Amino acid sequence: MAEVRTPRETISREKQARVAYKPTSMLPDPNPEPGYTFRWVSTHILGQSNPTNMSQKLRDGWVPVKAVDHPELMLAGSDKTGNVEIGGLMLCKIPTDRAEAMAEYYNGQAQSQMESVDNSFMRQNDPRMPLFSDRKSSSTRGGFGSGSK
Repeated sequence: MAEVRTPRETISREKQARVAYKPTSMLPDPNPEPGYTFRWVSTHILGQSNPTNMSQKLRDGWVPVKAVDHPELMLAGSDKTGNVEIGGLMLCKIPTDRAEAMAEYYNGQAQSQMESVDNSFMRQNDPRMPLFSDRKSSSTRGGFGSGSK
């Protein structure tokens, strides 16, 4: 005996939203604090202590973050210090205005280096074969040759 089936057109299926997978971050982000910028600072590299880097960051104004101040990270603090540390990195914070001042300083350093390179490059300019120092790039998508037919 043949099975009685309902036509497919009469069945309505609600569209099911697909769940997109996003892997968890290796370094969790703390809840933002107004007026502070956070950064993970290296304390160890390849298992070797890196006291020079940590000392420089502390002198620059970075302050280690205590685990008790950020329970949302779900991390136990370092046994010795109670700071938030993961895999040779320690979470630190600094006032935002100071972080912006440092970023402005380093951007100025990079800009002066680029100007120096440009000046050195353009010094070799010859009117018979001019050099171009345009910093423009472009990308295209498409097929090969004269295009698709």
